[in-house]
Amino acid sequence: MTKRDNPAKTEEARHDRNEVTLRGVLTTAPEHRVFGSGASLARLLVTIRLSAPRSRTDVIPVTVWEPDAAVIEAERGTPVDVIGQVHRRFWTDAEGRHSRVEVVATEIQLGKIDATA
Repeated sequence: MTKRDNPAKTEEARHDRNEVTLRGVLTTAPEHRVFGSGASLARLLVTIRLSAPRSRTDVIPVTVWEPDAAVIEAERGTPVDVIGQVHRRFWTDAEGRHSRVEVVATEIQLGKIDATA
């Protein structure tokens, strides 16, 4: 094992990045909410089926702030490309403290997706 300098000590050595790209289909129709402030969000569940290196299916929660009408009106099974960041939310309710990991979308494309993109 080679000893390395602590990368946290120099900004030049730090390469933090939080960017996620997903391609899948909508598991359900989006859930749309409008808050008292006028802010709007859509919650999506995106199913991603992978075959390599092993077969698996993941369902990833995605939040879209200020979604356009196409996102709100999308239907189950619609293909979707998502670019965003992983966020972890915390909240407390009558049952206690909870957390959830989700992708907050910065870009979203619905419909037929070019497989070469």
